[in-house]
Amino acid sequence: MKLTKDQTQEIKNQQSQENKTKRVTVQELEKILYEAIPVLDHGFIRVVDYMGDDTSIVQAARVSYGKGTKKVNTDVGLIKYLMRHWHSTPFEMCEIKYHVKLPIFIARQWIRHRTANVNEYSARYSILDKEFYLPGAEHLAAQSQSNRQGRGNVIEGDQAKQVLDLLKNDAERTYKNYEEMLNERYDGTVIDEKKIGLARELARMNLTLNTYTQWYWKTDLLNLMNFLRLRADSHAQYEIRAYADVMLNSLKKWVPITYEAFMDYRVGGTEVSAKGKSIIKRLIKGEKVSIDDSGLSKREWNELMIAFNLEDKVI
Repeated sequence: MKLTKDQTQEIKNQQSQENKTKRVTVQELEKILYEAIPVLDHGFIRVVDYMGDDTSIVQAARVSYGKGTKKVNTDVGLIKYLMRHWHSTPFEMCEIKYHVKLPIFIARQWIRHRTANVNEYSARYSILDKEFYLPGAEHLAAQSQSNRQGRGNVIEGDQAKQVLDLLKNDAERTYKNYEEMLNERYDGTVIDEKKIGLARELARMNLTLNTYTQWYWKTDLLNLMNFLRLRADSHAQYEIRAYADVMLNSLKKWVPITYEAFMDYRVGGTEVSAKGKSIIKRLIKGEKVSIDDSGLSKREWNELMIAFNLEDKVI
């Protein structure tokens, strides 16, 4: 990731601000506020604003004012109770805003989470930066043979080099054509004074999906956790998971009590069906249970066994 001098100065100016407020602030999150945290080769994430903290959730749940005389461990218990019983509304009282720079193909996957306010860099108004995502060799994988939307073994040797060359050359060629159609280079200089450039809203259609875009993404705490539960998961695509991991760390700094409850009940927990619950009860009692009398499909059975570290019973 490389920031321009103007971007670097803007961040320094934002971080040097000292504003007095009666609103709640979180010191750990304040330490990274506005900081551009690198993601992938040219991307970044910045926390640019937030509202509320763990006490805001507790206050909303109790419909009270101020911290009162409640002890921290009582607040911990209440937040765990809310998380455990899916009482979600109090978590909606906290909000956070991110500035994200990401490849277009990841942005299109990300935007499927329709629970945030988004304002994206306008390629109708401005020229997109000449930056493209190229995966590292360790992430250049073949199509999975068992998962239509997953990756298989890493591609190596001459084939890997060929793929990377194709990605790089295609991106550079289409960007060059983009500039030609605009009759303008990415730095703003005109290519040919005698020509009229094509409208930006039309020229942009030629760009590859690994071109970087940027947006501001604002959401509440509940929907942030729903996003992270899916995108910080090991099954998520690596590129979007890289962003989710950074956001997960910002969640820990922002609302540490909620973070611990989230990791315990959502990330580390397991949802079990009524049939699955019955099977686990029988196994605890020492009864023999087979897939034939379980009422579960092979996939459900295996997922249940893996969730409870019973790999020897996986079929």
